[in-house]
Amino acid sequence: MLLDPGWREEDFQRVKQDAIHLLEVNLRNNDEELAKELLEEDIYRGMPYGEYSAGSISSLRNITLDDLKHFYRAHYSQANLILGIAGGYSPEFLERMKQDFRRLPEGGGFRPRDKVPSLIDHNRATIIEKRTRPVAISIGFPTLGTRANPDYPALLLVSSYLGQHRSGNGVLFQRMREKRGLNYGDYAYIEYFPRGMFQFEPSPNLGRHYQTFQVWIRPVEPENAPFALRLALYELKKLYDEGISEDGFEQTRDFLSKYVNLLTKSKSAELGYAIDSIYYGIPDYNKYVKDRLATLTRDEVNRVIKRYLRTDRFVIVAVADHAEDLKKALTSGQPSPIKYNSPKPRDILDEDKVVEKFPLNLRPVDVTVVPVDQVFEN
Repeated sequence: MLLDPGWREEDFQRVKQDAIHLLEVNLRNNDEELAKELLEEDIYRGMPYGEYSAGSISSLRNITLDDLKHFYRAHYSQANLILGIAGGYSPEFLERMKQDFRRLPEGGGFRPRDKVPSLIDHNRATIIEKRTRPVAISIGFPTLGTRANPDYPALLLVSSYLGQHRSGNGVLFQRMREKRGLNYGDYAYIEYFPRGMFQFEPSPNLGRHYQTFQVWIRPVEPENAPFALRLALYELKKLYDEGISEDGFEQTRDFLSKYVNLLTKSKSAELGYAIDSIYYGIPDYNKYVKDRLATLTRDEVNRVIKRYLRTDRFVIVAVADHAEDLKKALTSGQPSPIKYNSPKPRDILDEDKVVEKFPLNLRPVDVTVVPVDQVFEN
């Protein structure tokens, strides 16, 4: 298929309609994945990362089979190819694969020009207006903390401490779900992680020149959405100001030293991470992370927190019904007390009084409301 595409019109139309359906139906109807993808779009405006990988609905409608043929001729070359193979295979099979792919033109290789993400000079928010009960929220900003960065292992520890994916150990999970019952869970990431609600581990082969620090706030009741956003930002500021505790550092380091082995538990995942390591110019991922964790200190991690985390200049995306009401709540500067269904301890209630007044620094001009039927359109 790669070496001799059929270019059949019926196949093209089927794949094209599937891609349009993905955007019009699947993503628009998945509030959490929608918020996360639109966060990437907002952060990386004007950059390739600001375009969803499947394209836009209008571009998909207009694309032709000739466009695909032109792209194939321009980019499918040996210079753009990494050939990976894992498992039980013979030397003859490997040689046959190499020989087959030599049929591709040598090509000059494609290296995208680096483009710096636009400056985020003030908190800003996009609210996607949609008929839905809960409110899904994602928060983030761009970083240079890719795997090629020597600070990556420390950043990995920070994100795990703050909100390890699908784990109850993170600070956000404990403070937002465990103590307050706000939602199903809350997590933090230092790498792009699509389809997170369907996976326990991230997919390999999503290499980037820039990455996103992101907090995923799973859906909350509308009346508690402003408080949930404030609480997440409050915990981020607390981590920035106070740093990670010694116990938190040791426990998270021990966890990660074992967890990285799960990322390459299958041959396909092992191969994917090996290809990623070539892309980033680092050694074997597991060894790279575990070796660095073994020598990492709490002071180093706290320096990395100061260097890469922020207490302002966030991009916020929410998916909500009655978007104008939410916009007013976020920009009014008024407290947003949480509403509980059961009694809470005094220390939590006292902290809530601080959280409900935590400044969001959002002006009406900083918040844009977009109807859901307009997203991914252009």
